[in-house]
Amino acid sequence: MKKLTFLAVSSLLILGACHNNDDDHTTPPTPTPPAPAAQTYTVTVTNLTANQPLSPISVLLHQAEVSPWTVAMPASLALEMLAESGDASEFSGVTGVDSLVVDGGPLGPGGTSTQTIEIQPSAVAQLSVLTMLVNTNDAFTGLADINLAELQVGDSMTRFTMAYDAGTEANSEAKGTIPGPADGGEGFNTTREANDAVRVHQGVLSSDDGLSNSVLNASHRFDNPVARVSISRTN
Repeated sequence: MKKLTFLAVSSLLILGACHNNDDDHTTPPTPTPPAPAAQTYTVTVTNLTANQPLSPISVLLHQAEVSPWTVAMPASLALEMLAESGDASEFSGVTGVDSLVVDGGPLGPGGTSTQTIEIQPSAVAQLSVLTMLVNTNDAFTGLADINLAELQVGDSMTRFTMAYDAGTEANSEAKGTIPGPADGGEGFNTTREANDAVRVHQGVLSSDDGLSNSVLNASHRFDNPVARVSISRTN
């Protein structure tokens, strides 16, 4: 009888030990996935004009409902300042503009500017590029409303841009009205011309074409396109 009792107790202890081993088994924690990397884009602008320096290239990242300009509509204050003085800083305060990146200096004829832009994966961004033709009263060029979602890693796109007239200042070409090196005159002026609407620029006349009070000469004339813009996604 004692022998049977010993065997029964031993069996219970063995079963209990096996049960405890199962309880000690723990599932390893699920590793936290790495945070998505920021998207990286390279924006390259080449000045195609003969004698029209461009103001520091400005790159906007903005929401889809925001556009830096619309042809046949009046220019915003931010665009007016850019087109008359080359200063893009007013865009940083525009609702819907997430960021403004401005190159370090003007871009001379034949020159190239390259900027690197980073965007967080959660952002749904449009990209626009703007710059002033500084030997004019209010001419600007650039690209508007590029949907970056269309570019995969390794993709690139190239566009040639035309010159626009902001419609905010008369194209008098008169002394003291042009901020570029051809004159060194006034930049932004709050007074607007009567035809207050963005349109394709007709080009400058210059003193060589008979505009006697113009501070410009034939070298300052330009044809479209005035710039080449390439956007590449690198990450």
